[in-house]
Amino acid sequence: MATTTTIQAIEFAFTGYPVTDLHRARTFYEGVLGLKTSAVWQDGDKGWIEYDLGGHTLAITNGAEQWKPSNDGPAIAFEVADFNEAVAVLKRHGSPCIVEPTESPVCWLAVFRDPDGNTFAIHKRSAHSHT
Repeated sequence: MATTTTIQAIEFAFTGYPVTDLHRARTFYEGVLGLKTSAVWQDGDKGWIEYDLGGHTLAITNGAEQWKPSNDGPAIAFEVADFNEAVAVLKRHGSPCIVEPTESPVCWLAVFRDPDGNTFAIHKRSAHSHT
């Protein structure tokens, strides 16, 4: 019997962001980014919240002591309907913008931080790029 040497990943299960204050994080992700909860697990002040969006799941949690927010970690990019309005809303809410709106041949992109310092991007594909 042959030994398998590679994993066969079939899809992304979720992207997870650690947070320190679950209520504050929910206020941001739901109230500012407009995400809708798809699952909530709560045990006292610890919890795990999931948001399904476009066939992918974003999870936020404060339930793992070894998993800390970081401004040096990976980032998720949210495809938005109105790029300029999304940037304006985030700036009005005081989200730190660490990469100002930038146009590339295929998209517009701006990078922000959430209330815990985790990095995320706002993205809008150009009309001529793939969908």
